[in-house]
Amino acid sequence: MAFGLFKSGVGKPRGFKHQYIYYDERKEKLDKMEDSVKREMGILPEKEFSPEDLRGKFVEGTTHLKRRKESGRKPVHLGIFILLLLGLVYVWYGISTGDWTFQFPAY
Repeated sequence: MAFGLFKSGVGKPRGFKHQYIYYDERKEKLDKMEDSVKREMGILPEKEFSPEDLRGKFVEGTTHLKRRKESGRKPVHLGIFILLLLGLVYVWYGISTGDWTFQFPAY
């Protein structure tokens, strides 16, 4: 039977999202801009490569991914929705007619 079909999300703990109270995003951006200008002018030494610098750059550059990230929703695939809809139509047909074999009408 397919009892474990919808069990993929069950049992996972809720994620912890810590929101800072005294965090100033504008100040953080200004500090980064100042550091980059100082590095270009030669006042500060060159920064070593860090993978953390690249994380999230693609999402920041696209508006639809940025909106999805801000909303916190996971994308629902159209194929899953269509399969679910077809399954519900099949169950409705089986309940309403009592016949669980689906046959196309012959013309």
